[in-house]
Amino acid sequence: MSLTTSHNSDRTSRIVPVLLEHMIWPILVVAILVTAVLVPELFANLRSFELVLYSSVPLGLLVLAESICLLTGHFDLSIGAIAGFSAMFTGMVIGDCASCWGVVANPYAGIVLILAVGGLIGVLNGVMIAKLGVNPFLQTLAFLIIFSGAKTAMNTQPVTGLPKAYLYLGGQSLLAIGILVVVFAAFAFVMRYTNFGQSVYAVGSDEESARAVGINTDRVIITVYAISGILAGLAGLILTGYTTIVAPDIAENMVFPAFAAAVIGGISLFGGRGLISGALGGLLLLGIVQTALNLSGVAAAQVEMANGIVLLVAILLYNMKESIRTRVLSGGST
Repeated sequence: MSLTTSHNSDRTSRIVPVLLEHMIWPILVVAILVTAVLVPELFANLRSFELVLYSSVPLGLLVLAESICLLTGHFDLSIGAIAGFSAMFTGMVIGDCASCWGVVANPYAGIVLILAVGGLIGVLNGVMIAKLGVNPFLQTLAFLIIFSGAKTAMNTQPVTGLPKAYLYLGGQSLLAIGILVVVFAAFAFVMRYTNFGQSVYAVGSDEESARAVGINTDRVIITVYAISGILAGLAGLILTGYTTIVAPDIAENMVFPAFAAAVIGGISLFGGRGLISGALGGLLLLGIVQTALNLSGVAAAQVEMANGIVLLVAILLYNMKESIRTRVLSGGST
């Protein structure tokens, strides 16, 4: 191989992985342009776009929760169930049901409670996976079933009478969007510039090697699942403020769109690779597609079908990216 060919190959092996990692952004631009033509009312004014972002906030928090789990080489199928159960449990404690139990509703205690419930369930997930060696798929699937059932068993009617202060965070569009932006920015910083973030990537790349260099892999995994649970609880809080009630089906069918958005955004299915900013791009793409379908009068069942198609496309795109990455890196090392 000539010196020039070797130099070009090395440059390609450096540039292509970076381009693949940021592939979501040109896709998002194309989606915006196509949607602006097909569904012009979506971008008719700033308020319309604000509503797109506002309606995507709960899903965005679940996308972030799923992303950090994926970065460790694990995943969490229970985030939607955790969001729903946390919201229902807290709603019954501080809503109309509170008087039945002789409890004085405190909205600020309610905010702490919903986050604590989500975090506790997340810790249980992490302990079962890290300490007891339970397969992440089976563990989080079990909690998906358990807490979805528990939510329905607790109450089959909407919970109303929630304090205004409790609903405030999710009831104000700009505030809710601001919370999402701040949370994403904070995690983007943490994952890139802190020891904890580097440990997450190390565990996702090779858990045994991470353990060998002194990283407490069990603690990292448990912490990640605890954070995932807290984010799910926050999603339940925002969703409650958005709807002003806790419906029996709250947060149902949200886990797979969250999973799809994370993967479309470049988070690796096998851990150790991907950017939080990319997950945000995946969320925006999915939010635009879903809102465009809703504005076009597409039935809810068909929107669910579209979510499934998006998930399939996400997996196909992921496989394509990995194939290109492998081919380029193999070529660069010859």
